[in-house]
Amino acid sequence: MNKKEVSEIKKLMAPDRSAITRICGCYVDGEKQKKTELKEAFLSLPQEEMFKYFEIFRKTLSGTIGKNLINLDFPLDQEFEDGAQKFLLRLRDSQLKDAALLEEFYNKIIESYYYGENYYIILIHGAYDIPKRGSDNIEMEDASDSVYEYLLCSICPVKLSKAGLCYNTQNNMIEERIRDWIVEVPDCGFLFPAFHDRNADIHSMLYYSKNAKELQDSFIEDLFGCTAPLTAVNQKESFNTLLEETLKDQCNFDTVRTIHEKITEQMKEQENQENSEPVTLNRNEVKRILEHAANADIEDFDQVFEESVGETSELLASNITNTQKFEIKTPEVTIKVASDRTDLVETKMIDGVPYLVIQITDQIEVNGVHVNALKPVSSSDLSE
Repeated sequence: MNKKEVSEIKKLMAPDRSAITRICGCYVDGEKQKKTELKEAFLSLPQEEMFKYFEIFRKTLSGTIGKNLINLDFPLDQEFEDGAQKFLLRLRDSQLKDAALLEEFYNKIIESYYYGENYYIILIHGAYDIPKRGSDNIEMEDASDSVYEYLLCSICPVKLSKAGLCYNTQNNMIEERIRDWIVEVPDCGFLFPAFHDRNADIHSMLYYSKNAKELQDSFIEDLFGCTAPLTAVNQKESFNTLLEETLKDQCNFDTVRTIHEKITEQMKEQENQENSEPVTLNRNEVKRILEHAANADIEDFDQVFEESVGETSELLASNITNTQKFEIKTPEVTIKVASDRTDLVETKMIDGVPYLVIQITDQIEVNGVHVNALKPVSSSDLSE
């Protein structure tokens, strides 16, 4: 799913556009024991409760594609009768009215989800009547070709509110506040099936993780049978390792800058396209970029790629390149340059010493103070 597709489903999590038919929940304590369960038609909930749930559902569809929101494809073996994808299809098609399937689903999460405290599993079923779009890309609310039937699951920590004082209006007194168990924003969740090309894609799903640095690999593999991708941080680290170990002596300032510019250029071209997908780079695409930047064949690339990234893995361009800035560090100095102005920095050898040279204008600040630009040095100044 791309950003636009996620946004379309996220907009449904509001009272005036809600397509939710049913909500179920299971509260689990720190000992992995079910304490209470919920089974309701969503519209039967009190309005204030509905608003709180909408906040949770929108949060489960928030974040950056490739960081907090991960597209997962089901392996073929998970689409057989006993596979995770088939189970989720049965659960969706039951519209959450099959008690046995619900219990099995809760049990699967309790067995797979690593969390040592209380948490609340929330599962909703929705049926979105997808409006047609005219040639001007405007939705026609009264026209529809298909219905997107989906499940959205949110797993939320439940924590005791902080101790403190409060004002009791009945007694007109300041007193100790009653501590309650609070359902917090989701730690993780998923949308199944994926909403792709404005239709259901039963071969994939969207996974959410509040912590982009920790996706809970074992949870993804045990519950969905999918291979957990590298986190955004790990992708960046793996790409850096790939550059250093593959380019070796050619891993210099100019080569790395050229690689940065090439990837940034691809990302900006993609951003200008309607319904654009996030830019991903497979093994061959990365190899071509590196060979072009280094202007040479790269002998160890395939081996290093498999060891650092993975044989079939892809890298999300936004995880390995910052389109906003280009950063250069030494132990003593850090330089940040606008991503599209890397031409302002170059390397030079002066009197046998390597330097980073930065072109400057008349707009310079030093510790927040506007200062005059340096005056050019004349030959007479040098002779003195």
